Amino acid sequence: DHMHALRRILCYIQGTLHFGIHLYPSLTTSLISYTYANWGGCPDTRKSTSGYCLFLSDNLLSCSSKCQPTLSCSSAEVIYQGVANVVSESCWLCNLLLELHCPVHTVTLVYYDNVSVIYLFENPFQHHRTKPIEMDIHFVREKVSRGQVRILHVPSRYQIADIFTKGLPLVLFQDFRDNLSVRQPPASTVGV
Repeated sequence: DHMHALRRILCYIQGTLHFGIHLYPSLTTSLISYTYANWGGCPDTRKSTSGYCLFLSDNLLSCSSKCQPTLSCSSAEVIYQGVANVVSESCWLCNLLLELHCPVHTVTLVYYDNVSVIYLFENPFQHHRTKPIEMDIHFVREKVSRGQVRILHVPSRYQIADIFTKGLPLVLFQDFRDNLSVRQPPASTVGV
């Protein structure tokens, strides 16, 4: 099964060697991120995969796809870790941009496709059964209460971070890849 997956990956890479990440000038400096977690998605180990992508305006600035090192007993644990990971990354990027004299003056937006997750980060009274993940919850909740982060709902169809956590139908994969600005270079006009 792993060899079959490896062959598919190598075939994809071979067919897209000329693709790259394109960056575009922008007047706005807002951080927007998408995060998703696939609980127990590995068919062999049942470990979970979490992923995120973080944009500065329309430009992909950071992305991650990570198989969790241990098994998770609940989907909530994986989800909250994933949200905490992207919030942590956005805080680091905000500090880096500040040091580079390009401060971000807007709230960082984090999109997730589960309304109950969003509610838990905003409601301090709904975590009595989430002891293993309280640190992640409190970390994100603190950023939300300070007005540094907003957790917003995005329909699953537009959850770009899905591309980092599981196989997708070809059309959806290509759509998400385009949203990440991973594409072929513009046509060359050299010699024309």
